[in-house]
Amino acid sequence: MNIEDLIENYSDSTQKQSRAIFSSIFIIGNKLQTIFDNNIPEISLKQFMLLSMIRQSEIPLTLTQLGNLLGCSRQNIKKLAESLMKKGYITFVKSSQDSRATCIRITQKANDFYENDFAKYQKDLKYLFDVYSSQEIEALFTLLSKMYSGIKNLEAKTSSKNLPDN
Repeated sequence: MNIEDLIENYSDSTQKQSRAIFSSIFIIGNKLQTIFDNNIPEISLKQFMLLSMIRQSEIPLTLTQLGNLLGCSRQNIKKLAESLMKKGYITFVKSSQDSRATCIRITQKANDFYENDFAKYQKDLKYLFDVYSSQEIEALFTLLSKMYSGIKNLEAKTSSKNLPDN
């Protein structure tokens, strides 16, 4: 079975389409991770995403906040961050809000990576979206944003396992 077969086999009902969307999210994530990890040396896609979130934030974020933002545990963030620290991309600092919390700041090496090394890969990323019109990109953005609401519904359902179904 190839991707085209999967799409065709699951296109005849909303239930099948929902299953195909769920599977596709996983497959797309794996394919993007493989492409990124094979083409950008020194940092993985997960490390890149962590750096991107840190870089986008106007204030230093804690390991817990970054875990919540990226959908993974504090321990996973710490493992990614420790690897990035060893490579010189980030530093750990104490939170100004809570002395028990650790925050992450990017270094000049990370800024240099984004401005120099990553610029050439960013040009390649445009190929991912070249197949979409502006309207399709807007619709995809809206639908993916809405998926976060679906994830919240699923999280609420799984966190209330002992409650009876309606």
